Amino acid sequence: MTVRRVALLTAGGFAPCLSSAVGGLIERYTQVAPDVEIIAYKHGYQGLLTGDYITVNETVREKAALLHRYGGSPIGNSRVKLTNAKDLVKRGLVPEGIDPLHYAAERLTEDGVDVLHTIGGDDTNTTAADLAAHLEKTGHHLVVVGLPKTIDNDIVPIRQSLGAQTAAQQAAMFASNVVAEHNSGSRMLIVHEVMGRNCGWLTAAAAREYRSWLDQQEWLPEIGLDRRAWDVHGVYVPEVEIHIDAEAERLKSVMDEVGNATIFLSEGAGVSDIVDLMEKNGEEVPRDAFGHVRLNEINPGAWFGKQFAEKIGAEKVLVQKSGYFSRSAPANQTDLALIKEMTTMAVDRALEGTPGVIGHDEDRGDELRAIEFDRIAGHKAFDYKQQWFIDMLKDIGQGWPEGQHLGGQ
Repeated sequence: MTVRRVALLTAGGFAPCLSSAVGGLIERYTQVAPDVEIIAYKHGYQGLLTGDYITVNETVREKAALLHRYGGSPIGNSRVKLTNAKDLVKRGLVPEGIDPLHYAAERLTEDGVDVLHTIGGDDTNTTAADLAAHLEKTGHHLVVVGLPKTIDNDIVPIRQSLGAQTAAQQAAMFASNVVAEHNSGSRMLIVHEVMGRNCGWLTAAAAREYRSWLDQQEWLPEIGLDRRAWDVHGVYVPEVEIHIDAEAERLKSVMDEVGNATIFLSEGAGVSDIVDLMEKNGEEVPRDAFGHVRLNEINPGAWFGKQFAEKIGAEKVLVQKSGYFSRSAPANQTDLALIKEMTTMAVDRALEGTPGVIGHDEDRGDELRAIEFDRIAGHKAFDYKQQWFIDMLKDIGQGWPEGQHLGGQ
């Protein structure tokens, strides 16, 4: 197919891959199709709706490699859902009475876009597929090739999302400073709240990264530099029910023996219990444009900190959230390699006219390919029965979801 103009956009929450992915796409087009014009919509679908974009000039092409050094997104993100017409009208992004999908499709036609690269999660990429289908009906052929971005690593059927590995590493780095606070007072309970609304992968991976860091350190318990005090004593994810009373009893024994307790908590763990309680009390549950509970406002870390503190006799509770620290970091070497592999294929597939989301397809032997949009979905659950996770829980003495105790304490 003939490609004259390509558009890029990044959408949803940040992940440590957006800047590098934008840079990688620009580099690849410059390498194999230098005559193709590239534009970048500012703030994701918001910029698409308003026609606000940056034209990638020669200076940007020459220095695109700079983008690999940075976190965030140089072209900006927003949380815009094209099927939520009421919210879009309220925000002044589309006129009242107009189908937002049609409005966005017309904008792409006016802008002369032949290929749209979306860097985002399942909502971002499937919405782009809907746009392409709509445009096909009107006679404008648009090829959409997406890249999978989410620190939760929860896109079906993609093995590894861009940025997730870096986010886990950064969360562990964050924890290494926070956990140093464990003896800033006696009987300290530390709650490290990690992003992860529906999937516990990031929390589990962060705990694994952090404990790997502990393994590399030298300890001096004779003066109080004790690995047991620096360790993680509980890891809680949305996929597994939290038995607060049983866990409180175990954590109290940790507190009594070690002098402190530290837990890693997915922000989505136990949220249904908190929401149920709020609704029973007649409180309004805050939600965003996608209908998701606003986790920052209901504050799961503080809620669980309070529940445990009263039961384990904590004298002080420290709740710290690593989310924004982790998700805005520049990509690490592992992610940079994955980004290069995926952006190269994204451009090559776009130029040959093959749509889809680039990823290692778990249903096809982890083959890297353009995965069909109708197979893309979100909220892939973390497989908590993986051996490495079982071994980690056993090592810290945490109870297993089915009720059996794995030892330790």
